[in-house]
Amino acid sequence: MHWLNEPPAWQVEDDAITVQVAPGTDFWRRTHYGFIRDSGHFGFETIHGDFVATVKVAGGYRDLYDQAGLMVRIDAQHWIKCGIEYVHGVQYASAVVTREFSDWAVAPLAGQPPAIWLRLTRQAEAVEIEYSLDGAQYALLRIAYLPPTASIQAGVMCAAPDGQGFPVVFENFAVAPLPGKE
Repeated sequence: MHWLNEPPAWQVEDDAITVQVAPGTDFWRRTHYGFIRDSGHFGFETIHGDFVATVKVAGGYRDLYDQAGLMVRIDAQHWIKCGIEYVHGVQYASAVVTREFSDWAVAPLAGQPPAIWLRLTRQAEAVEIEYSLDGAQYALLRIAYLPPTASIQAGVMCAAPDGQGFPVVFENFAVAPLPGKE
């Protein structure tokens, strides 16, 4: 695993990646807020071809915009992040698609689920984002365009734009070729 903006503390044990998210970190480009931030933590592998990435995420979210999940990235201007984003005391299933400008889609989650499972499927220029509260039944959050490339970075991401940082655990992170595309 390689890091873009390595977190202050992290470890891998068995199938879990534990991270202490640094304060003042984020991924965002221009839209609505007018700023560019590329300081969030992103632990990734470089992937070739179409694939499915999965992970279970459990975080100690407490401050506005605390976030953790999956990310795919071509470069600083072309990426997608998805997962939990904590907004005014509510956990949202969240997806940000960035092609020069970021856009944000959210769906509020009932209660404060202790974990969320994410599945991100890349096929040519399409990225399908799904989430689950039980690891079995997945709901579609979004399908988005991302320019096709020979290789892309895929992995776990987390950030704490406005807060003091928080702990997060990523379990069973995996990336596999799409069935039939091996």
